[in-house]
Amino acid sequence: MTLTAENLTKEQIKEIIAKRIAKEFHPNDIVTLGIGLPTEAANYVDESMNIIFQSENGILGLGKNQKSPDFDTKIVNAGGAYVEVNKGASFYDSQMAFTIMRGGHIDATVLGALQVDSEGSIASWQIPGKFVPGIGGSMDLIVGSKKVIVAMTHTSNGEPKIVKKCTLPLTAYRQVDMIVTEKCVFQISKEGLILTEINPMFSIDDIKLTTGSPFIISRNIKEM
Repeated sequence: MTLTAENLTKEQIKEIIAKRIAKEFHPNDIVTLGIGLPTEAANYVDESMNIIFQSENGILGLGKNQKSPDFDTKIVNAGGAYVEVNKGASFYDSQMAFTIMRGGHIDATVLGALQVDSEGSIASWQIPGKFVPGIGGSMDLIVGSKKVIVAMTHTSNGEPKIVKKCTLPLTAYRQVDMIVTEKCVFQISKEGLILTEINPMFSIDDIKLTTGSPFIISRNIKEM
């Protein structure tokens, strides 16, 4: 069956986003991946690049999710998933974890969002009508990282997640540098949203219809 926009599964959407995110990392970068979809990016990073993944619960040198049936239940990431650690990994307490996050030592942070707006503000922690335990370390990660990348589906229940102005409580104000969805890539600048890449399965008109904010189309737009 030919892969089209209409028959994309949830897993295929995640794969499209994660593969594109993985291209943003540079050799020896220290990277934090948020809970859920962002963690998938680690599966598409070439090991020769020596990317060092950091988990906000106190691991530097995070590996992939544990697949072995006799996995070590004492090693978990910030989302509670059982994970491996790479050779040379280190473990530390919350004080050190937040010192690393707040001190500008993270080269890139990738996280999901409920909304991102044209100014680069992000809302990622409060879902209307649902109990949420708290904002966690998101504020510290976003403000302390050198680059902030949002990895998310383009819409939720048909509603745009990229908007002109966030209506949900903010996690951070004007801190997002880049948005990657299954449909396209937006860079965020002083001029607002700039469409720089597009998934050939989708059209510019479709992106306009499903994006809740005006945007600029780059003169050098290319395929994802």
